[in-house]
Amino acid sequence: MIKNKYNSIVLLGLAALTLSGCKSLYGKYERPDINTSAIMRDAVSDSDSLAARDTTSFANIPWRSVFTDSHLQSLIETGLAHNTNLLNAALNVQMAEAQLKSAKLAFLPSFTFSPQGTISSWDGGKATKIYSLPINASWSADLFGNLLSSKRSAQVALLQSKDYQVSVQTNLIANIANMYYSLLMLDKQLEIVNDMEGLTKNTWDIMKLQKNSVIGVRSTAVQRAESNYYSVLTQKTDIKRQIRETENSLSLLLGQQVQSISRGKIDEQSLPANFSTGIGVQLLNNRADVHSAEMKLAQCFYNIETARSRFYPALNINASGAFTNNSGMGIVNPGNLLLTAVGSLTQPIFQNGKLVAGLKVAKAQYQQAYNTWQNSILTAGSEVSNALVLYNSSAEKSTIESKQIEVLKQNVEDTKSLMASAGSTYLEVITAQSSLLNVELSKVADDFYKMQAVVNLYYALGGGAK
Repeated sequence: MIKNKYNSIVLLGLAALTLSGCKSLYGKYERPDINTSAIMRDAVSDSDSLAARDTTSFANIPWRSVFTDSHLQSLIETGLAHNTNLLNAALNVQMAEAQLKSAKLAFLPSFTFSPQGTISSWDGGKATKIYSLPINASWSADLFGNLLSSKRSAQVALLQSKDYQVSVQTNLIANIANMYYSLLMLDKQLEIVNDMEGLTKNTWDIMKLQKNSVIGVRSTAVQRAESNYYSVLTQKTDIKRQIRETENSLSLLLGQQVQSISRGKIDEQSLPANFSTGIGVQLLNNRADVHSAEMKLAQCFYNIETARSRFYPALNINASGAFTNNSGMGIVNPGNLLLTAVGSLTQPIFQNGKLVAGLKVAKAQYQQAYNTWQNSILTAGSEVSNALVLYNSSAEKSTIESKQIEVLKQNVEDTKSLMASAGSTYLEVITAQSSLLNVELSKVADDFYKMQAVVNLYYALGGGAK
């Protein structure tokens, strides 16, 4: 009596332990807690780390509303249709969909049809023909969530592949825009250099005339003016090379053969100037790469459940049905059906440490995925901050350089006028021209950096509304 009670208590304990273990096997992924209250620095303050509280965010603006240049929109559409990386990302989604479908079908029995036939003859006698048309079925009962966790893992893998596709698309749009604006910057710089080419050539010609007609003008002045002219020519050649290389790179990005790129002018561009970046948690939803990292975390979570389920028994049911004329199989009336069914329960006992190792590896991979996800959030915040500070600093520099250009243009005119009356030296004229060229080129570059900052912010905030 006591022994029976003891056995009952043991059985109840084992049942409770099994049920408690099963509960953890059927759990669903939940996002871990993470602090996103200050992942972006204030664009103006040197010390504050603040996330804007506005809910109407630049992150929710579609790319057509950000990049309004018709030439650029056409290039982006071409890239979205022909870029190799984006096409491959779409194929990744198709593969993930196929894998998910397979994981769902794993809950159903599998069937195989393997017809067999033999012809035999003894000592040249009459041939005996035997045939069998068997259909075998096999079904794995998902008692401990192995198939369920595999299906859920495939589901988040599909979401991850879709996130990757969106991330590739966002990166593609940003790269196309950056290269396009680079071409506009180079076009403007080439225009400035062409103007300076004529100005320095005119200075050189004037000094050659003065050397022959004005006492005190030395040959060194002419040489310096000539050298300054050649320096401008080398800058012109370098800019032309950069334009050709950028066109080639952009063509490759568009999935086309290298060719010239139709484009507008940098002075005609109209980009957003006021930005609301949204609260920090929005980055978790808008950034496809951040969400992809979280889906990888969820996939690792379900991989842990799969690894745990392997410690529990596996129930397999196999059935077969055959139509045969083989009387040797025990069929009284050949040509009838033979039906069989077998059930088996397999409990792992000792697997050379493979099950324990598999669980430890799955847990370590989960921790790695968690670290990667956290870092992707911090990276997103850093990229937003960098884009904002680049825009603000470039805008400030461009404003200052506009004033500086006005001063230097007047300085060039004044030094040229004074040189004619011996009020200034040839060196002052050349220096004034060089300073003007450098500042004009610098201002164009800063105007480009402003546009690049908008592109970077578009990418950093997740690529706008899809």
